[in-house]
Amino acid sequence: MKKILIVGAGGQIGSELTSHLRKIYGANNVVASDVRDSLNFAIDGPYEKLDVLDATALAFIVHKYSIDSIYNLVALLSATGEANPMLAWKINMGALINCLEVSKNFGCSVFTPSSIGAFGNTTPKDNTPQDTIMQPNTIYGVCKVTGEMLGNYYFERFGVDARSVRFPGLISNVALPGGGTTDYAVEIFYAAIRDGKFTCNVPKENFMDMMYMPDALDACVNLMEADASKLIHRNSFNIASLSFNPPVIFEAIKKRIPSFEMDYNIDSVKAAISSSWPNKLDDACARQEWDWAPKWDMDAMVDDMLLAIRKKLGK
Repeated sequence: MKKILIVGAGGQIGSELTSHLRKIYGANNVVASDVRDSLNFAIDGPYEKLDVLDATALAFIVHKYSIDSIYNLVALLSATGEANPMLAWKINMGALINCLEVSKNFGCSVFTPSSIGAFGNTTPKDNTPQDTIMQPNTIYGVCKVTGEMLGNYYFERFGVDARSVRFPGLISNVALPGGGTTDYAVEIFYAAIRDGKFTCNVPKENFMDMMYMPDALDACVNLMEADASKLIHRNSFNIASLSFNPPVIFEAIKKRIPSFEMDYNIDSVKAAISSSWPNKLDDACARQEWDWAPKWDMDAMVDDMLLAIRKKLGK
């Protein structure tokens, strides 16, 4: 049975991945960790307060629990990172380097998400290839490209089983977004139910890849369970599910809430970032190498989001 450590368990992905992995592998086999004193959702299994920038503390926990797989989810996201680039570099790269080094020393596998933020203005926008130009214009993207290269380096040089996917914007009804450019795709649901009106900060013409969180969780597990001999790319795979711009998701919600309204107040930073990202990724390599296949389409996602958030808000 696997022994898993989730680093950054309190974030948008980690808060759901913890429960997801515990259902699969057993609560006692999945150790949640974060810089906070505790996490309410993690009380059904082991929890450790951890600053992953402390490599000694990370190594101690890996040894203590005989960890064989690390999910490194620590990151400052795109828009937040632009407000403090050096802090973003310190946290994003420091966490990854420590996870890779500890994994090298203890024989662990490592999952670290990359992102559509790894691409930039010079990347082909439509059906963005698996292997293409990557010149991001954010510190978040620079960290992601560097992280992909480091993952491949540690695999080739030291045999560390490092794997990664390029996540699109993630849509969740559990955790609130944390400072990313795609946050509007979650915020719009809360505004529709709570206020009946939403002010969008991303330009209406900007398409971006998105994904419902259940598909993202499956991607994490399926890649880490994949036969290593069939993996060609490792760090990092394009994965795709949904692609839309603000008017598309607005109309999908308005079809269900006819009184819903939306206007725009553009955030210049998010406008520039979203304009530089692909419209839709080509995920053929993930489908071929480890049978990636998303389950959620737009209609199913919107129905499920509205149902869950109504319940959450008591509306």
